[in-house]
Amino acid sequence: MPGLVYLVGAGPGDPELLTLKALRLIKSCDALVHDALISTEIIKETNKNAEIFNVGKRAGKCSVPQVDINVLILKLAKEGKKVVRLKGGDPFVFSRGGEEVSFLEKNGISIEIVPGITAGIAAPNYYGIPLTHREAGSSITFVTGHEANKDKTNVNWRALAKSSDGLVIYMGIRNIEFIVNELISGGLDKHIKCAVIQEATLNNQKCLISELKNLAENIRNKGFTSPSIVVIGKIVDFKVNNYINNLSDASLPDKK
Repeated sequence: MPGLVYLVGAGPGDPELLTLKALRLIKSCDALVHDALISTEIIKETNKNAEIFNVGKRAGKCSVPQVDINVLILKLAKEGKKVVRLKGGDPFVFSRGGEEVSFLEKNGISIEIVPGITAGIAAPNYYGIPLTHREAGSSITFVTGHEANKDKTNVNWRALAKSSDGLVIYMGIRNIEFIVNELISGGLDKHIKCAVIQEATLNNQKCLISELKNLAENIRNKGFTSPSIVVIGKIVDFKVNNYINNLSDASLPDKK
């Protein structure tokens, strides 16, 4: 009899942001199939008999093709195992969770989805940036800066410049110059404040505040890389200046 696959969100990095349900499933699973951006502290919560598979994808590095990941999960489930497919953040927010679920459903495998805290919410929170504010933003748009088709974008950045009070951009560092130019061409104020948050919720997290017109240059000069979240909008002006660092454990390891 086929096993059950749990598609689980691990949250943005800090193990203490893992949900209780996610932790229970990780502790009890027969097989853990995890992404690269998962804390080693979380992976260590598996039981001693669990099989562990790292199928993480990192930009610019060799990674496991999605088709092979699908086949691996299916194989484990068909062996009757309780499988946790652990993904960074939330499994359905700019992840490939939807693709994996569709594949498994077509092959007769039962799935349960366990939400996780997405980095687009956690990152600005950890630096005291409110995603909505009655004086600055009644709407917020979550958008990816990295798409499957490298030669054509499905994101109308110029339209977004006028249609949303704030933008939260995932995986946008590599294309940030193009994104900035498109937003300014679409009418977004070139002086509007932006925040770039790298390695959110981990002890090496850092934040850059910049005007939109200088954003790409400042990212290069300050050496910001992926994984980073970019927040653009007047909401950045309402950043809490005396925020308390939310890291729960000063000894928390860097994300590997």
